[in-house]
Amino acid sequence: MRSLLYVMTALSVIALAFWAYRENYATQQALGNVEELRYEISEARDRLAILKAEWAYLNRPDRLLDLADLNFDRLQLLPLQADQFGMVEQVSYPPVNIDIIDDVVEVSNQEANQ
Repeated sequence: MRSLLYVMTALSVIALAFWAYRENYATQQALGNVEELRYEISEARDRLAILKAEWAYLNRPDRLLDLADLNFDRLQLLPLQADQFGMVEQVSYPPVNIDIIDDVVEVSNQEANQ
């Protein structure tokens, strides 16, 4: 009976060693994937920073004004001026409908009164 116990213990140790070996390689692969994703994220952030810089360069007010002047006959765009903006008081908001509750509802617990 003791020899069976020793064999079962040895087999369980071998099985646990095999499981730990597989888990180690799965963990190493997951860490490699994480590293690749971090690299891709950093590359995407760099591309995004470049695109933001290009967008800011292309949206310069003097460049847009020149483009509007060159294409005035087609687009009919005029530059914005301060007198084109309105005051907040000039905005008409829709009226607020407030429902007034006229009916009084009495709520009581009949069991508490008895």
